[in-house]
Amino acid sequence: MENIFRIFPSPIKNALNKEIKNKIDQLQEIRIRQNKTIEIIFDRSFQRIPIVITKEDISFILNQISDYSLYRLKDELRKGFITIEGGHRVGLAGQVVTEEGSIKTMKHVSFLNIRLAKEKLNVARPLIPYLYNHSYVNTLIIGPPQSGKTTLLRDIARIISTGHGDIPSKKVSIIDERSEIAACKDGVPKHQIGSRTDVMDACPKVEGMMMVIRSMSPEVIIVDELGNEKDIAALLEAINAGVTVICSIHGDSLEQLKQRPSLKSIFKEQIFERFVLLRNKQTPGYIHKIYDKNHRNLILNKRDTK
Repeated sequence: MENIFRIFPSPIKNALNKEIKNKIDQLQEIRIRQNKTIEIIFDRSFQRIPIVITKEDISFILNQISDYSLYRLKDELRKGFITIEGGHRVGLAGQVVTEEGSIKTMKHVSFLNIRLAKEKLNVARPLIPYLYNHSYVNTLIIGPPQSGKTTLLRDIARIISTGHGDIPSKKVSIIDERSEIAACKDGVPKHQIGSRTDVMDACPKVEGMMMVIRSMSPEVIIVDELGNEKDIAALLEAINAGVTVICSIHGDSLEQLKQRPSLKSIFKEQIFERFVLLRNKQTPGYIHKIYDKNHRNLILNKRDTK
């Protein structure tokens, strides 16, 4: 938690430490709003700390997370979040500056959401047998925000890289665009990602997938949060190069994803052999359903899997 506490002024830091020290494992978010009290969100509840946030408090936090140079983080401001050491994501909201219809930057930041990156070892262990059929298969992990997609991907990378039972270890490459999966500091991962895993940190997915194929000869590529058509095109190129891709996407169901124009090609060509549907439950990475490429549920007993 030191990476989190260090960004706050002392009064806020002390109040947070008092409220969460016995519930750190349950902590999900710390929400900061100018002229409002602090909100802390746990797995099953939330509460407020009666400290009213000032403009100076927010300036202090922004200076800490940017090393007193918000300008150098202009790309992150345009995306609406900054990833700090430990893989924790600080979401930003305020006045957006546009140029020719596109977001240029953000100013007058008045709202912050610190989302904790949680490392949960072995959360992916029950899933691995479903992803392996003589070799690992292309897999899409689907879930709403805070359902544990990144947590699950991280543990999948660790297990595949290390080996699982009779399944031999594989060479894994992570394209960590937001530095959340591996939580690299100066290029060195801070999370456990396995002994045969290489990381392309803070690298856009589109360029990163082809870079690692050329440079690191991975057998499996891990990538978080597919978004636009360029991501899908890069994904297809990687798969056509003979590499297995395991990735995630925001969504609530297969039916919802099928309606997105950018995803029509992956369903038409049956690119993915496994679809893993997550739900917001009491633990990150809670597996609700696992589908094969024909969209049949593979959890035969119809019960959720942890």
